[in-house]
Amino acid sequence: MIETSSFRSAFDGETGVATLTLDRPERLNALTFEVYDELRNTFRVLHDEEDVRVVVITGSGRGFCSGGDVEDIIGRLFERDMRGLLEFTRMTCDLVLAIRECRKPVIGALNGTVAGAGAVIATACDVRVAAESAKIAYLFTRVGLSGADMGAAWMLPRIVGLAKASELLMTGDFIDAAEAHRIGLYNRVVPQGEALAAATELAEQLARGPSFALEITKDSLNREASMDLPGALEAEARIQAALMLHPDFRESYDAFVEKRDPRFL
Repeated sequence: MIETSSFRSAFDGETGVATLTLDRPERLNALTFEVYDELRNTFRVLHDEEDVRVVVITGSGRGFCSGGDVEDIIGRLFERDMRGLLEFTRMTCDLVLAIRECRKPVIGALNGTVAGAGAVIATACDVRVAAESAKIAYLFTRVGLSGADMGAAWMLPRIVGLAKASELLMTGDFIDAAEAHRIGLYNRVVPQGEALAAATELAEQLARGPSFALEITKDSLNREASMDLPGALEAEARIQAALMLHPDFRESYDAFVEKRDPRFL
């Protein structure tokens, strides 16, 4: 697994679960230029790691991620011209694309502060498991920037609806974990200190499942967002017919007949 000074990684070969931990607890895991680049490269690598079946991303200490580091990023951005600024914003967007295009399910284990770019990284995950302390805010308008950052205006309405997404992206207000769960932004809320364990348990459940079918499901969710209904139905018909030829489909049937757990590829 990839190791950096900004986040650490672990891989459980028995379960197939890789865990990435943002590791700047003294700064609430604030992001630097290097962390953005390292994270996007890591997700590109994980995309092709055959032994990795599910990815969990979390933060160390009392927060998940507080967004871009005020000293290491925000202050230094004033030194850049338009070309340099666009290079940075495209890199941040490329991180979100790497998460969404990663063919492995990605689960966010959220604790404490989930803010700014940290909130968008959490939004890019397929599933979000949050501690009761995991307040979240898309802070961009609070600093004079567009709430539409790193794909937030594309992803968030698809999760919570246009009206609620508009409110969150325009106000930049924090909402608590209970409210985030109520509107569907968080999939699960668990007691303080249990987010990583709960996310890992879910990851292990998915890792025991049919990895190719999960990959295709994630890809379909991405692709069908831009399709009309007839196009989506035809795509799903073709995909499902193809998966019926995959060994995992036969294995699920044999396991049912033989009254045992399936052993998926």
